[in-house]
Amino acid sequence: MPEGHTLHRLAGELTTVFGGRTVRVGSPQGRFAESAALLDGSELLGAESWGKHLFVEFPGERYVHVHLGLYGKFPVHHEVAEVPPPVGQVRLRLVAPPVGVRPAAYADLRGATTCELLTRAGRDAVVERSGPDPIRPEADPLRAWERIRRSRAPIGGLLMDQTVLAGVGNIYRAEVLFRHRLHPLRPGNTLRVGQFTALWEDLVVLMADGVRTGRIDTVRPEHLPEAMGREPRADKHGGEVYVYRRDGQPCHVCGTTVRTEVLQGRNLFWCPQCQRRFRSRAVQ
Repeated sequence: MPEGHTLHRLAGELTTVFGGRTVRVGSPQGRFAESAALLDGSELLGAESWGKHLFVEFPGERYVHVHLGLYGKFPVHHEVAEVPPPVGQVRLRLVAPPVGVRPAAYADLRGATTCELLTRAGRDAVVERSGPDPIRPEADPLRAWERIRRSRAPIGGLLMDQTVLAGVGNIYRAEVLFRHRLHPLRPGNTLRVGQFTALWEDLVVLMADGVRTGRIDTVRPEHLPEAMGREPRADKHGGEVYVYRRDGQPCHVCGTTVRTEVLQGRNLFWCPQCQRRFRSRAVQ
């Protein structure tokens, strides 16, 4: 499932390519046809994201709400000579005809979990159900902290709960916990406010970098391949990481074998030396 930085990049691309242009809106698959007909021929005002939710805005406070889920794709094709016929199960198609020196562009949504037309109130309700998004400057981290400090659930699960913290996926979860030497199974209510603040501030920087570069890099300069004399990471996700999908390999910091375990249907990754299991002083 795409992490939050991917949705912010997509929102920016949609705004750059389609913002301010009159667009054709269709649903070749048919599942969004009724709503598409209401928007067809309207100006696309722009797009934004909150966590893993994408909102494409049209006049009259109307928003196409998209959640890509595990399999959704929404590639944007700009500066095309002509728009080809849709291929496969296209739920939503946006087309901007050529105008003056601006060539045609189109975007096809496939495989999304959610594609629906919302009012402003509906859009706001989705945001209200979501936790704060580290990429958005107006996000309030205290909302997440209040949930975490009262929960005995593992911090590794809480960071992935989109109602607690929006946009954090499995990669950012694994990496930020490693960077702060926190075991993923440590209960949320055992964290100190300073530890949470450090996690949040790190996510703000890491995820903003992800928006800028389009990849997730979490390794500090002293642990980069050129600094350590090691081979770069070979993985389709790209980016240099400490523990994500490195189970069975040596930790870049201490050399201990990286571990993995399933929590709530998703794989955890951690170093048992750098991220030691939490032991409460009350039971020692």
